[in-house]
Amino acid sequence: MVMEQIAGPLVVTDVPEPTAPDGGAVIEVHATGLCRSDWHAWVGHDDIALPHVPGHELAGIVVRVGAGVEHWAVGDRVTVPFVCGCGRCEWCLSGNAQVCPDQQQPGFTHWGSFAERVAIHAADRNLVAVPESISFASAAALGCRFATAYRALTARARLTANEWVVIVGAGGVGLSAVMIAKALGAKVVAVDRSTAALDVARSLGADEVIVADGSDVPAAVQALTGGGAHVAVDAVGSEQTCADAIHSLRRRGRHVQVGLLPSASGLTPAPLARAIAWELDLLGSHGMAAEDYPGMLQLIARGTLRPQDLIERTVSLEQAAELLPVMDSASPAGMTMIDPRR
Repeated sequence: MVMEQIAGPLVVTDVPEPTAPDGGAVIEVHATGLCRSDWHAWVGHDDIALPHVPGHELAGIVVRVGAGVEHWAVGDRVTVPFVCGCGRCEWCLSGNAQVCPDQQQPGFTHWGSFAERVAIHAADRNLVAVPESISFASAAALGCRFATAYRALTARARLTANEWVVIVGAGGVGLSAVMIAKALGAKVVAVDRSTAALDVARSLGADEVIVADGSDVPAAVQALTGGGAHVAVDAVGSEQTCADAIHSLRRRGRHVQVGLLPSASGLTPAPLARAIAWELDLLGSHGMAAEDYPGMLQLIARGTLRPQDLIERTVSLEQAAELLPVMDSASPAGMTMIDPRR
């Protein structure tokens, strides 16, 4: 799927085969997720070089390895975080590749996974083995939304059992957060404008749901939780959803910003007066490094977490080319997965 211009038509066509860079690998894509972040790139919120191939959530099989790769071979089943570290800097070596200053991101810094094959650099640092018991679709669902939600709640917010968490936005990352929060024993309030999405959140265990129909969301959360949530997650990324999430917290609560907040100036208004007066923690969360995947994969293999339940539909590249431009106005009740081989 090739993007020839910002916010222009997307064309499915043949392109040259990717080559494996030194230290990297080429992955045959068996599943790749259609994510709101792809829409941000399409509409011009990211600095990309045209022509461009989007796509950053992927799983598949290694078909080529570059010089110097030690831990991977042709035929290995793999997935990859959407943030790929350089493998050499202090952040990568400390297990924090998600903030690597020289990071690459398939579908953003280079051609991505909306294709039959995609090249990934620094394979020994960035590839993650996918057990036979986990499907490619389930593994691809982890790459951005599920893994981001997992790390946001576990490593960043440090959510614990019996705490209240409000999750604003019940799309792919928000529904992932609902599932993960319930697995951690938390009590969940899900907020969305779509009643269908909230029905899915209920089916995943959300204790309470709130329709974002212009009413006072923070007041509703405060009433349902007896004073506010311990943890808030903005899984959408807008000035309104960020403010609603922060105002839904109780005193000394923790807010995690997961949804992107693009603006012309690079700055986004946020209710910092409340953060100061109530001693709130405002946390960013940006994906998850490959080193952190094994614990999450164990929970999936045991059935404690079921990312496959979040997949609403699987489409072809041609269908995805029609769906991507309208992601800002659509309200899918779950994840859309692409099979490029269709």
